[in-house]
Amino acid sequence: MSFIYPLVRRFFFSLDAEKAHLLGLKAIKLLHSAKLSRIVFGQPIASPKTVMGLTFPNAVGLAAGLDKNGDYIDALSAVGFGFVEIGTVTPRAQPGNPQPRLFRIPEAQAIVNRMGFNNKGVEHLVKQVKKAQSDTIIGINIGKNIDTPVESAADDYKVCLQKVYTLADYITINISSPNTPGLRTLQFGDELKHLLDVLKTEQKILSESTQKYVPLAVKIAPDMDDNDVKLIAELLLEKDIDAVIATNTTVSRSAVEGLENAEEQGGLSGVPVFQQSTHVVRVLSEHLNGNIPIIAAGGIFSAQDAKDKIAAGADLVQIYTGFIYQGHELIRECAEALKS
Repeated sequence: MSFIYPLVRRFFFSLDAEKAHLLGLKAIKLLHSAKLSRIVFGQPIASPKTVMGLTFPNAVGLAAGLDKNGDYIDALSAVGFGFVEIGTVTPRAQPGNPQPRLFRIPEAQAIVNRMGFNNKGVEHLVKQVKKAQSDTIIGINIGKNIDTPVESAADDYKVCLQKVYTLADYITINISSPNTPGLRTLQFGDELKHLLDVLKTEQKILSESTQKYVPLAVKIAPDMDDNDVKLIAELLLEKDIDAVIATNTTVSRSAVEGLENAEEQGGLSGVPVFQQSTHVVRVLSEHLNGNIPIIAAGGIFSAQDAKDKIAAGADLVQIYTGFIYQGHELIRECAEALKS
């Protein structure tokens, strides 16, 4: 099947990036509805790994952003992912930034996006998760509405946490998207302390009332120096956060300078972010010392890339842009390479 995906990709890359994104998801869902997933994608690799007290079918997950509304959970699970993270979802539906807002840089195997948390709102996502039949691990990535002031951000995260708590296997606090003004300030100092205090307190209340403990992960940016990463690691330990996802997209353009679409505003993902993101994983690992698991995302395009993330200190990996460029076989190759 390896010769087929380059042809499929050529067709999709001839279309507008956002239209291709939606069409690709619909095609995966159609294959699943027609019960063709196993024929096209093969049997998912079974290599269970326990992280955050959860048993993941394999160590390779889908990063948030591809399925923002939870509309494709079953279909994406059948592609071979060991876990699927949906979102980012906000309390209220919002259109996101004006189009065009998704751009390819094929020469660098990269994507720039400035989607802006476009989603149908948490109530819609809740309905979709309730309908899902897959037994895959589901992570739900939560954020704030664009018109919510940063100083009131904790209120939005708390609303989402309350709504999705009983349906999620784990919940990711997204404070690192570069496409919502002011959001990244929540990664530092008193703002981060306040947010984590609010959400850990609510997690405790919900855990007691539902008799279910749902782990909280924090997703951070790659655009920090080592000292900033150290300070975040110390705070995550202090607040008993259950996992950290490293990393989101980068605002740096040094690796794609001069290429078409390189100057588009937004977050850069793909091969150019690999080294930067892996460095953050390594620094986190040094300071967390195995006390908080790390989920590595950023530029995984081969089985060796996935192994390098684990060697840097990650427990699990997530793929997004590599899936767009390489297709489903990348998931299988990575899952096979990470078999314990």
